[in-house]
Amino acid sequence: MAEIVSLADAVGRAVGDGDTVAMEGFTHLIPFAAGHEVIRQGRRDLTLIRMTPDLIYDQLIGAGCVRKLVFSWGGNPGVGSLHRFRDAVEHGWPRPLELEEHSHAGMANRYVAGAAGLPFAVLRGYAGTGLVTETGTIRQITCPFTGERLTAVAAVNPDVAIIHAQRADRNGNVQFWGITGVQKEAVLSAKRCVVTVEEIADSLDPRPGSVVLPSWTVSYVARVPNGAHPSYAQDYTARDNDYYVAWDGIARDRETFTAWLQENVLAAAGSPA
Repeated sequence: MAEIVSLADAVGRAVGDGDTVAMEGFTHLIPFAAGHEVIRQGRRDLTLIRMTPDLIYDQLIGAGCVRKLVFSWGGNPGVGSLHRFRDAVEHGWPRPLELEEHSHAGMANRYVAGAAGLPFAVLRGYAGTGLVTETGTIRQITCPFTGERLTAVAAVNPDVAIIHAQRADRNGNVQFWGITGVQKEAVLSAKRCVVTVEEIADSLDPRPGSVVLPSWTVSYVARVPNGAHPSYAQDYTARDNDYYVAWDGIARDRETFTAWLQENVLAAAGSPA
């Protein structure tokens, strides 16, 4: 059953050095505040999983938290490259970064398999790419019924899934809506889960298209208003497009990035419950 705690307590209890951590959210509901708390607590040797690593993973990589990245696309949406990601891959700064690359469909299916308790997922994909020969979690298989050549991808079962949502009730049931991505599957595939929310309400009103995670699927809930900034939470906050544009200049230079990290993340306090 979910516990309602502070953000610092949630991360401190759920995330350890060497863990495999999935922080999901597509354009919307990206758990930036929780990622910053991971940096503040000095976690190291993490394997990070995310379909679309963007600014929050660039920040975690630049802060030296990450040993390996499992992903399907990486970039600063609408702007360009992730310079801390690139520096780690090309120059090993602040530490070398191991990569495991997949397609979007492959990553989504890996989460679904993990959530279902299956060892792998099967899809028609990866044909014509070099990923099958380069990535150990992709295998070509033959369908036992039709003889068709298909692709199997290993399930992902993170130690920790971290997501942001619009709200939770006082029993720890979580509700989110809008672009929901693979947040539900990430939570259900993980051993532990941290959810930051815009508000904690007495009850969860029905919303068209909303997803409700019952409290027994969630480990910790923390109230963190604006916890997705600079991404957004539909009906609560707007996307900060200027932040994404500014990040390109901040992240290009190691000294500028380090100064930004110290001032904007390391010097900041965690949010209360």
